[in-house]
Amino acid sequence: MEIKTKLYLVTSEGEKFMGIGVLWLLERVNTTGSIRAAALSLGISYSKAFAMVKNLEEQLGLPVVDRRRGGANREGSVLTEFGRRFLILYDSFQNEAKQRLIEPFAKFTQECEQLLYEFTPLGEKERHCENRK
Repeated sequence: MEIKTKLYLVTSEGEKFMGIGVLWLLERVNTTGSIRAAALSLGISYSKAFAMVKNLEEQLGLPVVDRRRGGANREGSVLTEFGRRFLILYDSFQNEAKQRLIEPFAKFTQECEQLLYEFTPLGEKERHCENRK
């Protein structure tokens, strides 16, 4: 048994604006220097990537990406100082939140195993225990 978590920041209306996908996108923008290249590496369209960044910036009220037009210079995009620091802060938050789930999940798993054992028919208990090893 495993646990999978998905953390999102949402608006007061419950609409997602920050999660692992946006985190990955910002990390890729940071390494590639381009929203288009970041989108391509993640297998999403440029328009979707652009919308994700724009939505995040609207919710935060500050730019996270400094977009420079492609044109002849093809300067690309870079994270703003705020964007870099927000990326670090969010990544730290989501990692810590996931780490904090390890202990309660271990307790849940142990208690669930006990519950399963209690409800396993008498003749099946030995087989049940062997399957769990």
